[in-house]
Amino acid sequence: MALPRSLLLLVVALLPGDCRAWALQPLDPPAPLPLVIWHGMGDSCCNPLSMGAIKKMVEKKIPGIYVLSLEIGKTLVEDMKNSFFLNVNSQVSTVCQTLAKDPMLQQGYNAMGFSQGGQFLRAVAQRCPSPPMINLISFGGQHQGVFGLPRCPGASSHICDLIRKTLNVGAYSKAIQERLVQAEYWHDPIKEDIYRNHSIFLADINQERNVNESYKKNLMTLKKFVMVKFLNDTVVDPVDSEWFGFYRSGQAKETIPLQKTTLYLQDRLGLKEMDNSGKLVFLATEGDHLQLSEEWFDTHIIPFLK
Repeated sequence: MALPRSLLLLVVALLPGDCRAWALQPLDPPAPLPLVIWHGMGDSCCNPLSMGAIKKMVEKKIPGIYVLSLEIGKTLVEDMKNSFFLNVNSQVSTVCQTLAKDPMLQQGYNAMGFSQGGQFLRAVAQRCPSPPMINLISFGGQHQGVFGLPRCPGASSHICDLIRKTLNVGAYSKAIQERLVQAEYWHDPIKEDIYRNHSIFLADINQERNVNESYKKNLMTLKKFVMVKFLNDTVVDPVDSEWFGFYRSGQAKETIPLQKTTLYLQDRLGLKEMDNSGKLVFLATEGDHLQLSEEWFDTHIIPFLK
């Protein structure tokens, strides 16, 4: 119970001079919660035009915040290549070790994942509850996977052409699953059984084969799980995957929202309970993949980081 103001002033007045001066000083505001960022396909941790700019913008808007932009590899070039060719489970394991060793994160952190970094950070939340992730914000993440790679912008376009051909030939072969990142969240709605049995990453974190209760429990500890959908996205197919929706099983034309999927209806991952308790936040913005304005980011995202 709080002391009445008159009584509080009397207590302060009776303190010795030095103590009285200390008691009347305003308390320092608590430090902002740290932020962890994971970039998307073909990007790197510190690209000044992407993650580097995001990091600087957050630091400007939230003074004193500690921002860790994950680098998967020893160089920026290696970081970019690993976004295509390093086993996702290995990446997640490495990130979990990095977060566990970082003294700045031990009291908890917020996380922002861009494109495939969204589902990778969700895997971190499900598999590695310590240190605790508080809010997870996914920008264009493909939480039900993709069934198409329609466009890959920038200097990596030739790599994407190779990946597209490889996925079409044999996305679920053991060799490709273990070596090609995009194959690990390739979700063929026409061959659900093959996907369910041979996907080494997405089928696991989406509880497709069995229910791992720790995955469910850990994800449900999030305060908020924010999913940002880009309404004019030309990279993610289908776009509904950004809100955890996907193609209705058996075909690749009609999509259904999260709330009509088996994953939700059976609550295999706790998403239904999270939705009912207001923990799921669905945001949408006009624009192509990962294209958003600073004004939109400031209005809709910064509040989750403070």
